[in-house]
Amino acid sequence: MAERRAAAKTAAEPDFLQFNDLACEAVGGKVIFATDEWFAPAANLLKRELPQFIASAFTEFGKWMDGWETRRKRIPGHDWCIIQLGVPGQIYGIDVDTSFFTGNHSPYVSIQAGCLDNTPNFTLEGDRTGMAASESQMAAVAKLGSEVWPELLCVSQLKPGYSDCCHNYCKVNFNHRVTHLRLNMHPGLGRAVNMADGWETARRLDRPKHLQVDERGILQVPGWEWAVFRLGHPGVIGSIEVDTNHFKGNFPDSCKIEVCLLTPEEEAQCIEARWNSGKWQVLLPPQKLRPHHRHLYGAAELARHSTTSHVRLIIAPDGGVSRLRLWGRAAPASAAPANQKTLATSKL
Repeated sequence: MAERRAAAKTAAEPDFLQFNDLACEAVGGKVIFATDEWFAPAANLLKRELPQFIASAFTEFGKWMDGWETRRKRIPGHDWCIIQLGVPGQIYGIDVDTSFFTGNHSPYVSIQAGCLDNTPNFTLEGDRTGMAASESQMAAVAKLGSEVWPELLCVSQLKPGYSDCCHNYCKVNFNHRVTHLRLNMHPGLGRAVNMADGWETARRLDRPKHLQVDERGILQVPGWEWAVFRLGHPGVIGSIEVDTNHFKGNFPDSCKIEVCLLTPEEEAQCIEARWNSGKWQVLLPPQKLRPHHRHLYGAAELARHSTTSHVRLIIAPDGGVSRLRLWGRAAPASAAPANQKTLATSKL
């Protein structure tokens, strides 16, 4: 963790770095809530000085780190914090700096934005190392409803904190005033341990004698296999992961993902009709898949869509997929059908 690779040739810095840092502690930015600060407090996120690494520095809780580091997640959910901007304003870009977190960086983050009329009356004081949010703090921050704040950055993968890749820059297109941010750190989403820890279909027998491909190299076959999932919470999907880990000679040639929004009554009708519903809309057009590989799809590959409650993963012609991850922004409760039973689970 202490060693860092030598810096490679620095790429051009994004234009938004010319603007002011609205969150820096130097202009009054502060962290007013964090779920967990076991190894290093969230207040470090807003320091004006560049991050540093001191090999001999330790606390009673472990290695001292100049950043925000939580304990390893062993309960449902994810860690997050609320940042009160020192200067409210419009945000043009974000830099998530993972400096020196080379083996323990958060693999994924997302960021939401809020514009509050009244400043919350709670804050975090003193050295928070080794601490976690209390029940009363959780109850107080819940009143902000930050889980449904609009998204500045959808769930995005972070690079480790080596000097040549520690800055994770992201341009933002959000034309609204912002007073507070919610930074979500998503834990490593476990990969399959073997082929049995996934979904694999039987070999289809209706394939043509001689296989042909289209201009993208996707097999042109008459059949496919599919599975339907009800999301844990309806919302708008911003990115997708299709992982064929361990499926090296029996991975699908391609996949496609469709979505729809259903009420409980409509869901029951779809089950009775074996999901031959006309409500499906294409979210991810057919994509060529690779063996033993984690495929990531973002806004550039996804079609525009509204709130979604159900997802259909279609693979052609057959094969195995170890993991399907669906990240996005949860819809307000008023927009979500109140389903009562579970078909399958997914990540949103």
